[in-house]
Amino acid sequence: MGRTACLAAGAEPGRDGEAASEAQGPGRWAADWVAPSGLSQDGDSSSDCSREDSPGSRLPRFVLQGKTHFPEMFQTSHLLFYERFSAYQDYILADCKASEVREFTAEFLEKVLEPSGWRAVWHTNVFEVLVEVTDVDFTALKAVVRLTDPCLCESHVGTFTAECVRELLELKGQRLPLQELWVVFDGSGALDQTALAIEHVRFFYQHIWRSWDEEEEDEYDYFVRCVEPRLRLHYDILEDRVPSGLVADYRSLLAQCEGVYRSFLNLRSSLSACHADSEQENVSMVQGLELYSELEQLKQKLKLIENPLLRYVFGYQKNSNVQAKGARLSGQKVTHIVSSTMVTGLLQALLRDRLCQEPGAEDTEVQFHSDPLSAVSACYEGDRVIVCPGRYVVQGAISIADSIELEGYGLPDDIVIEKRGKGDTFVDCSGADVRISCVKFIQHDAVEGILVIHRGRTTVENCVLQCETTGVTVRTSAELVMKTSDLCGAKGAGVEIYPGSTCSLSDSGIHHCREGILIKDFLDEHYDLPKISLVNNIIHNNEGYGVVLVKPRIFSDLQEHAQGGAEENKAPKAQPRGEDPEELMEGAARKGGLRTRPGPPGQLEGNCEIVSELVAASAQKGQLRKKRLSELGITQADDTLMSQGLFVAIAENQFKWNGKGSFGTFLF
Repeated sequence: MGRTACLAAGAEPGRDGEAASEAQGPGRWAADWVAPSGLSQDGDSSSDCSREDSPGSRLPRFVLQGKTHFPEMFQTSHLLFYERFSAYQDYILADCKASEVREFTAEFLEKVLEPSGWRAVWHTNVFEVLVEVTDVDFTALKAVVRLTDPCLCESHVGTFTAECVRELLELKGQRLPLQELWVVFDGSGALDQTALAIEHVRFFYQHIWRSWDEEEEDEYDYFVRCVEPRLRLHYDILEDRVPSGLVADYRSLLAQCEGVYRSFLNLRSSLSACHADSEQENVSMVQGLELYSELEQLKQKLKLIENPLLRYVFGYQKNSNVQAKGARLSGQKVTHIVSSTMVTGLLQALLRDRLCQEPGAEDTEVQFHSDPLSAVSACYEGDRVIVCPGRYVVQGAISIADSIELEGYGLPDDIVIEKRGKGDTFVDCSGADVRISCVKFIQHDAVEGILVIHRGRTTVENCVLQCETTGVTVRTSAELVMKTSDLCGAKGAGVEIYPGSTCSLSDSGIHHCREGILIKDFLDEHYDLPKISLVNNIIHNNEGYGVVLVKPRIFSDLQEHAQGGAEENKAPKAQPRGEDPEELMEGAARKGGLRTRPGPPGQLEGNCEIVSELVAASAQKGQLRKKRLSELGITQADDTLMSQGLFVAIAENQFKWNGKGSFGTFLF
């Protein structure tokens, strides 16, 4: 009974906001919680490894509803993130390589698993049957079992009888995978570690292990590279921290990757049967290379989603599905007034300041609404929404598909629109020309960002954006103009700028976010670099960098690769004249049409860092594109250093108290 390893089995709170439990029990089983007297929920259960000091089971049990013949079983699927994390890191996998996972797991099981004398329910998609374990093959991760007498079997298919179970068990040599066994409850505490160990093996092979892991290069330990990010993703999904669309994409990619990998293995096996230098072998080799390339691309996409940081960096490119209504058939434009209550004084002020018509102008239709969501939903092309002072709580996303104006009547702090509920963005903009002004947006419990611009131009002026996830996202082909506004609190980036977009930020503040501004430079040659203007902004108190450029790691290798190239290929890599920041700014501006204005040295420092990095990045991107074009037989390529530059204008920005500095580069 004595074992040298111990696993946590309590129900203590894990990370902030962590889900209390996973789906209880295997498959379709419904479980009733029964808290045994020995289960303590105070303190750290992992600190008490001695069953002699704490008699009785510390694990809960559950009862199969409607199956009175089956005994109670240990409930182990309720484990929290930190409990699984600790078990895999400290006891099971440690610093093993992917090729050593099975060996490390077997060694762990030998220390904690009872080798015989316990019962379990063999659970499959077709049946459940009670078995008794007589031995354990630790190397194969299988248990040697026999059916109990009398045989307890519950089949989901009427034609599958107990006799069929016996025949199936004989075909398997009386050996079953441990992950298919659910340990029968024993209140003495002697089998708690056995039940927990099997649960960790079961969870690992269901949610963490990938069939292609063992063939990957072991650059560093498997836990850091694969287990931790996949485990975090699993719990982030359970806790609704990941957009549902991204979850669907991830599962679809997993299925595709499994299919391609099976095809690759089958093709590789068939090659061994081919004669050397045969035509069939040559064809198979080409197919194998294509499958391998496709597999690597799918695996890379999976890793981007699994990595918590990269999930923020790349995000979920959800498209707005709200269709524009266009203009009314009558051609009439409507002004929508939003107010929870309307009093005569407020109405008179609106008539004087907003609704007053010029002499000879046609009368304007006015509609009244109690909340902004209904007002925006009622808009057609060219309408205007005026939000009166007050605090408005909305449950759904505000989707703006037409060119409308949304303005607050007063100061932003007096016009507050608050979003509650998970899963949606706060404001979706896809209209050709959307204008938002004098409003304070507050986001709560969100999975996605506070403002997403899918296409068209959106102007945000004199607004406050108080975020909880990503701030403003500017998608490819979209344009953002943000003036005199304040953005804070994003767990991701304050502003995410995608390739092919246009972004102009002026006289605004971005602070207390993970990163201030995140610029995405994808490796796909079909994307153009974004066009960005930063003038007189204050980017401060962000956890990471003020501005981050995200680009493929291949860029960092280009300079080394191109050192032996022709002289014309070296020219774009040359640094601008001089090491002085002001001279660097002037040189970059002259070559790329970059407008700059003089400012104090403190303000110029951050701007110069950005220009310096972007000069190098633009040169490298141009080098890569030129190489690709030459391989395709296309000879035209632009050698102008800043012709592909990101910045149209950059001046008088201040970068203060950002955790990692003003500017950084993230290579993926």
